[in-house]
Amino acid sequence: MTAYEAIHKDAAWLDLSPRGKVRLTGEDRVRLLHAMCTNNIEHLAKHAGLYAFFLSAQGRILADANIYNLGDSLFLDTEPELGQKLRDHLDRYIIADDATAEDETDRWAVVSIEGPRSLDNTRALGLPVPEQPLGVETLDAGFVARAGSCWPEGVRVFLPEAEKEGFEQRMRASLLPELNAEEARIVRLENGTPRYGEDISERYLAQETGLLRALHFAKGCYLGQEIVERIRSRAQVHRHLKAIHIDGEIAPAAGSKLLWNGNNAGEITAAAFSAYFKRVVGLAYVRTEAVESRPELLVADTEPSMRVHLA
Repeated sequence: MTAYEAIHKDAAWLDLSPRGKVRLTGEDRVRLLHAMCTNNIEHLAKHAGLYAFFLSAQGRILADANIYNLGDSLFLDTEPELGQKLRDHLDRYIIADDATAEDETDRWAVVSIEGPRSLDNTRALGLPVPEQPLGVETLDAGFVARAGSCWPEGVRVFLPEAEKEGFEQRMRASLLPELNAEEARIVRLENGTPRYGEDISERYLAQETGLLRALHFAKGCYLGQEIVERIRSRAQVHRHLKAIHIDGEIAPAAGSKLLWNGNNAGEITAAAFSAYFKRVVGLAYVRTEAVESRPELLVADTEPSMRVHLA
């Protein structure tokens, strides 16, 4: 069984070591991070986690991260391009606070076990599995977090960089195959999971992404909160990030426009051919009226016109 087949039926593992990792320490770390992100850090219990956005004053998304409460620190797990950016963003707002943000990206290796039976396979390897999504369990020299990247369910193993080679040898000795980055991207798009840097960027507002689990609407003031609240009170955004399926095997380029009755109805952020669905899968920002009407959309400048369906 190939890794691509395994992750749909059982589980596979992949190397997520390049992901950005920022640790926040100091007595004011909770207060600071609570005021800087879109979710409720004040109520985040020890060994629990959550997902959050970091916004500009104009409400644009600067970064996203899984945030784990390790007890003595808050650990931010983010995209590879965002580690230093997020650390610098936090440091800019540390003035009289007892808080320190440190980029620890190079200190930690990350191996992720993902798929419908990822939890069972993790336990079979003798590793602890957190009870709740984004929960944390400690290891001798690291920790595990219950979080997927390309599949909705998974477990990430964080361990010192020096232990990476030995752990990967252990994974290769198991029955789990290794999923490469190209395969992981396809699986991510099959599951309609957006990624910052490809489907989310500073162009977009939080509610446009549809990732409302990143938002806490009763936590009080934070950077960019005024824009989030304005959109919530008006209950309106002009576009929504949606999973799409496209007839055929040729994936349109990112930035390709979607048409409805000859008018612009959206823009593709990412697309790839899926051997599992036997068609192209992807993500696109689609205008609200098209989302509500769910018409058949067409990819602009294709002949014959590629037909697009909202998943």
